[in-house]
Amino acid sequence: MMKQGFAAVRQVLLLASSHQKPSDVSTPVSKVVTQVQNFRESNRTSVLFNHLSAVSESVGALGWITAPKPGPYVKEMTDAAMFYTNRVLKDYKDKDKTHTEWVKAYLSIWTEMQNYIKKHHTTGLAWSKTGPVASASSAPPATSGGCPPPPPPGPPPPALDLSTGGGGDSGADNRNALFASINKGADITKGLKHVSDDQKTHKNPNLRGVGGPVRSGPKPFSPAPKAAAPAQALPPVLELDGKKWKVENHENAQNLMISDTELKQVVYAFKCNKSTLQVKGKINSITLDNCKKMGLVFDDVVGIVEVINCRDLKIQVIGKVPTISINKTDGCHVYLSKDSLSCEIISAKSSEMNVLVPNKDGEFTEMPVPEQFKTIWDGHKLVTTATEIAG
Repeated sequence: MMKQGFAAVRQVLLLASSHQKPSDVSTPVSKVVTQVQNFRESNRTSVLFNHLSAVSESVGALGWITAPKPGPYVKEMTDAAMFYTNRVLKDYKDKDKTHTEWVKAYLSIWTEMQNYIKKHHTTGLAWSKTGPVASASSAPPATSGGCPPPPPPGPPPPALDLSTGGGGDSGADNRNALFASINKGADITKGLKHVSDDQKTHKNPNLRGVGGPVRSGPKPFSPAPKAAAPAQALPPVLELDGKKWKVENHENAQNLMISDTELKQVVYAFKCNKSTLQVKGKINSITLDNCKKMGLVFDDVVGIVEVINCRDLKIQVIGKVPTISINKTDGCHVYLSKDSLSCEIISAKSSEMNVLVPNKDGEFTEMPVPEQFKTIWDGHKLVTTATEIAG
């Protein structure tokens, strides 16, 4: 699928090298992006899910051919992929160098593409200033062996000859009459009939209903809206699959519990809404993905608790946890225990985050996690500090 996407971009580049920019650039790239993202979603249980996620998060970079600032756009997509490639590097460190080499090779694709864009298409895809205007029929056909070279530019259009006309003598007469009327200057309006105020519709409302309705211009075609297909409810899941506890598709389930745990096991909760999950014992890691209005209570995690694409969460630590990562999440309250006050909280692209720490009275003190930062250049490096906004 990625190969198809790059082939589609190549077709557009070949087209742009010999054609002028059309009013609308439509490419099959968006179709490839959708296919890649759907493939990732249908393989969430794969052991290579992080690899698929890295590709899925960055495949949108192929759309740089329609971006006004393609270089920064590709970099943003690459940064999104690195969130998952870092997981791959962590999981396969000192285990299998194949995965490390894959990460380097895959990220180098986007690095090289940024270099290419910077050299040839800094302010957007550079179209030819000569040749015909591109259209769907002028796109070079795709072949299994790659795209063919662009065709040579066609002959220049014949020069316009004003001395002769396509209509014979009548054409020449009409043209002479046109130039004569233009040469009149201000006198060209002397032949117009004066319209008094009582004949003007904007000053005489009685004339507005006379003469039938005024025909408006053509209206764009607007097809009848299709009825949205009802979302198919997936069955809830709470099971141990190998070393992974899968908690999926739960709605209004307040008593979800995982108790028979081992240190090597992980918990992955996906699309759970208005539910509460409690994890007993010591476990390797916990991940919450696409969950809303959910509560998580756990004893001990030796690795990391990750929150991705969630909203309105409450997380309570009973024992210890070294790291909590919050990404693309709106609304997250983290209740730390006395044994977990050294926990590192890492956040990105998130808002309304609060950490609650226990005080001497046994109550919790709530403190917001900064969302706004100030960066300055001190002469040697960038220095970033959190900013505080009153109120």
